Amino acid sequence: MLWTRLAPEPLSEDETTPGGLTGGDIVLQYEVAADPELRFIVRSGLALAEAGFAYSVHLELSDLEPDRPYWYRFMTDGGSSAIGCARTAPAVGAPLDRLNFGFVSCSNYEQGYFAAYRHLAEEAPDLVVFLGDYIYENATVATHPAVRRHLGGRPAVSLADYRNRYAQYRLDPDLRAVHQAAPCLVTWDDHEVQNDYANQWSETFDDPAVFLQRRAAAYQAFYEHMPVSPRRCSPHGASLRLYDRFGFGDLANFSMLDGRQYRSREACYAPPHGGGHVVTAETCPELIDPSRSMLGMAQEQWLYDGLANSRTRWNVIAQDVVMAPLLDGRAQPQAHEWTEAWDGYPAARARLLDHIATSGVANPVVLSGDNHAFWCNDLKRVPSDESSPVVATEFVGTSITSYGPPYEMIAERLPDNPHVRFFESRMRGYASVMLTRERMETRFQAISDAADPAATVSTLATFVIEAGRKSAVAA
Repeated sequence: MLWTRLAPEPLSEDETTPGGLTGGDIVLQYEVAADPELRFIVRSGLALAEAGFAYSVHLELSDLEPDRPYWYRFMTDGGSSAIGCARTAPAVGAPLDRLNFGFVSCSNYEQGYFAAYRHLAEEAPDLVVFLGDYIYENATVATHPAVRRHLGGRPAVSLADYRNRYAQYRLDPDLRAVHQAAPCLVTWDDHEVQNDYANQWSETFDDPAVFLQRRAAAYQAFYEHMPVSPRRCSPHGASLRLYDRFGFGDLANFSMLDGRQYRSREACYAPPHGGGHVVTAETCPELIDPSRSMLGMAQEQWLYDGLANSRTRWNVIAQDVVMAPLLDGRAQPQAHEWTEAWDGYPAARARLLDHIATSGVANPVVLSGDNHAFWCNDLKRVPSDESSPVVATEFVGTSITSYGPPYEMIAERLPDNPHVRFFESRMRGYASVMLTRERMETRFQAISDAADPAATVSTLATFVIEAGRKSAVAA
C-alpha cells in the first residue's frame, strides 16, 4: 500500500483547490525497485491522484516477493517524489523469527518538535504502529504554551481545516522521515476529529447531525493523508471502516482497533461533562450497564473471533486508550472511574479480558496510546484483586510531544496499584519492540527535550515478556 499526495500549495485554505490544484484526476507514474538507488526496477506503471480526495494516491500492489524491503517513488512530468522504503509482510503462516517495530501516539505540533519520529526512523524498524492523535484538531490554550503554532490558530472544523492540519504535520521533516523509512499500521483516537468525542456525541454537546458532518470531514481528511486501503477504508460520509487484522507470518497477528467510531456514549454525558470526567458507579449507574461498549458489539465479536482463531506465536491488540485501571486507595477500589478510557467501559473491558483468558490465545499483548506517559501494566480479570491472575501485559507509549499528566498525583497512588509495573509521565518519546519467537523486548525511548528540534534519545526502561508468560519483567 503506497501513498503520496500532489500538493504544490499544500496549505491552501480554499476547499475547492486542495493543495492548490483544480480540475479532474491526475495520472502519475510510479516505480518500485529492489534497491535504494532504484537501479533494479521490479514494477512500474500508472497511479491515480484523485481530485475528490485532495489529489492523494492510494496504490495497492500485489504479487511482490514476501518479507523483503522495496523502494519506490512517484513521478509527474514536472518532477518526482522522495524515495520511500516499503516492506512486504511474510506469507501467511510462513516461518518468521523476528519482527522489529515501534509504536507511537499523541504528536501535538504546538507542544514540541518531532525529534522522536526522527530517532525511531534511524532505528530502521520493519514497521511503525500509530496508536492515535496523529494530529491535534485544537488550537493553543493558555494552560499549554505553544512551542510552534498550528496554521490559522483556530480549531479544525471544516474539510479544508483538517486537510491543512494534516498537510502541516506531513511537511514536518521528522514525520516525513519515519514514513519514508518504514511501512505503518494506523488507528486513530479523538484528536483526529475532536477532543474526547465518542461516536456521534461531541465534547461540546453539538447536535449529533451537525457533529457527524464535522466527523465526515475529519474522516475524509484522515483517509486522504494515510496509507490505508481504498478497498477497505474509503470513507462513506461519517463512516470509515478502520479496524483490521494484519498477520506477519507465523510470528504475530496485529488487531488494530477503532475505539472511537462505535463506542457507546460516555457515561453520564450531560452538561458540563461532555468529555472525560470522573464518575462512580453509585452516582452514575449507567457506567456499569453491560450493554455499553468501547468498540461496538460488531467490532467486539470480530476481535473475539480473530483472537480465538489465531495460530500465530504472538497476538498484539493495538488500540487508542489505556486499558488498565488506576485504583484509588483513599476510596473504595474502582469507585472513581475516568469515562474516557476503558475504566469508563468496565463491562466491555471485562468481556475482553475474560475472552483472552478463556480462548487460549497465545501470548496476548496490548499496546495503548492517549495517556502521554510510559506505562507497563498487568491486565487482570479482577483489577482490584491482587490474587487475580494476570491475563496479558499492556504497554503504553508516552507521547511524541503532548504534555503528560501530573506525575506526582499519579505516583502517590501507585502503592494502591501493584499491577502497574512502571509509570513515567515526565518524558516524551516512543516505544521500540524486538519480537522473536521466545520473547518480546520493549524499550521505552525518551527524548531529551521535546522543545528542542535536535533532541537526543536514550533508553529509559526495558521490559521483557517471555513466550508463555503473561507478565513483563524489567531487563
